Amino acid sequence: MDDPYLLARWLHILSSTVLFGTGIGTAFQMVWAMRTGKVETVHSVASGVVWADWLFTTPAGIAQPLTGLWLIYIAGYSLAEPWLLATYALYLLAFICWAPVVHLQIRIRDLAGEALATGAPLPAEANCLYRIWFALGWPAFAALTGVFWLMVARPALW
Repeated sequence: MDDPYLLARWLHILSSTVLFGTGIGTAFQMVWAMRTGKVETVHSVASGVVWADWLFTTPAGIAQPLTGLWLIYIAGYSLAEPWLLATYALYLLAFICWAPVVHLQIRIRDLAGEALATGAPLPAEANCLYRIWFALGWPAFAALTGVFWLMVARPALW
């Protein structure tokens, strides 16, 4: 692409799609796996979810603010536009929820792996961690949904 704005916008939209889509997809898979209560299923799916976060969510999560800043610069917006300030806050909220989720799903994977290796049932700790994981997903989902709205509407908030 010869136009830097179109390239920045394309990369921003692509990374937002990967970030949001991977989040929804892995959340669905983890919920579905935990509902089975099957140690093999939980271990397999949690392993895939952890990999998906490293392969897709993390790079997209890094690309989002970088391409966003690039777009702000190219388009000539002030970094202090009210809709951008709201976007930063919502993105930060999503990150604050996501960071512990990464640790929780790694721990769930490891607990399921230990249970699988010993032939034990899924430990109660895994279900407790899952409930926290599940609860943190909702504000992150709502925050990213709000970011999408702000990116499209660019409202005059104040």
